[in-house]
Amino acid sequence: MDSPPSDHKDHDATRGAPVRDSAAPVGGDGSSGPRALDRSVLHRVTAASAMGNAIEWFDYGVYGYLAASIGNAFFPGNDATTKLLSTFGVLAVSFVVRPLGGMVFGPLGDKIGRQRVLVLTITLMSVSTAAIGLLPTYATIGVWAPVLLVLCRLVQGFSTGGEYGGAATYMAECAPDRKRGFYGAFLEFGTLIGLICGGLLATTMSLWVSQATINAWAWRLPFLAALPLGAIGLYLRARLEDSPVFDELARHSETSKVPFRETMQHWRHILLLMGFVLLLNVTDYGVLTYMPTYLNSVLKLSPLLSGLLPVMVMLGMLAVIAPIGALTDRIGRKPALLTSCIGFIVLSVPMVMLMGTKNLAATVIGLTVLGLLLVILLACIASTLPALFPTQVRYSAFAIGYNVSTSAFGGTTPLVVTALIAATHSNLMLGWYMTGAGLIALVPILLMPETAGESLRGRRTPGTARASTRHPRASAATPH
Repeated sequence: MDSPPSDHKDHDATRGAPVRDSAAPVGGDGSSGPRALDRSVLHRVTAASAMGNAIEWFDYGVYGYLAASIGNAFFPGNDATTKLLSTFGVLAVSFVVRPLGGMVFGPLGDKIGRQRVLVLTITLMSVSTAAIGLLPTYATIGVWAPVLLVLCRLVQGFSTGGEYGGAATYMAECAPDRKRGFYGAFLEFGTLIGLICGGLLATTMSLWVSQATINAWAWRLPFLAALPLGAIGLYLRARLEDSPVFDELARHSETSKVPFRETMQHWRHILLLMGFVLLLNVTDYGVLTYMPTYLNSVLKLSPLLSGLLPVMVMLGMLAVIAPIGALTDRIGRKPALLTSCIGFIVLSVPMVMLMGTKNLAATVIGLTVLGLLLVILLACIASTLPALFPTQVRYSAFAIGYNVSTSAFGGTTPLVVTALIAATHSNLMLGWYMTGAGLIALVPILLMPETAGESLRGRRTPGTARASTRHPRASAATPH
């Protein structure tokens, strides 16, 4: 399916002799294949890839936790629900430009390399996040305050449109084939670290200063923290070279000359990706970003408890995400994805109903079950989605498909759920929304090829009949 034109050379891994790891076989034509990455380099790649994700989700965590304070700072009026809807509306608007970022940065990354583009995206992302902390409020400049907030979030959305697809592609191409699930899980480890740090900082601020002080100026501090974090990420990325898989393609002059047009030849797999990402985004933003607001504004738990409960669940997710990723290297991605998807279909409404009893133990159980189902999805993203596409369009196809789906169903989740609850007066809308997402995603997950252990080398789609075969001796010998 979606095979490239036959006039391209094919440096299939099946034509090379086994070597030290599956990222570095020797081409059938006698030329050397991708260079091997030693353990220290692979660890730096992992840290640099995860850092951008951590900054992105640090911002989302802060924005979700401080939504009420941001609403007070940037929007007029006294109605709390209207301000909350406006705040989440700005978040949703920023997602509109994410597909544009994917369409710009994805093809660029397939032409000039992943590493160069990732240096640019982390710079844009950190500067625009920190800029929010410097904006004047509505009380100071009136309607221009929300306008400037929207502009900052549009720049963020544009940069993140290239960030995640590039980081996942880079990580997947650098990792040994037989350990792609394990190393790929650390990309979402960065997500959880960012959310936890953002959530803890925003939550514990209430212990240091009064709510009035937070509303007045202290809400700015977490956003300003993105600047030093971005500087660290930029330093890490600037010192890395490109992925061995992309370098091999470039060395043989087989990179795509028109990545966007060639990407569209893989529309079937792009649609599968979009269907899966629908579930990922609805549950990710529902369980993590929106949950503190849901617990506080809808279930009326205290601000401190509403902030700390999701953080505790995320700490548990941190502990299991890498082992789950490693498990998928053994059993495959699809069994894990199906377990999570069916779990959300069956358990979302009961768990939200359990949380609605306002019993602390019941709320913890409900959140923990939802968190466990979500972490299974998170552990599979970076190892599953890049492997749906061949190297020459991998960044483009991932970034475009991922961001179109994220634009429609990710940033809009808090807004849609808040509006549904206001319209129906039912606190179960979050559960029903996740159930619906699971039903839609079940079909693309069933249709996805199994790519665990498959080589990502060359111009053929991994996991298909004509794709490169696995390198069991090579992968098993990798000392990482």
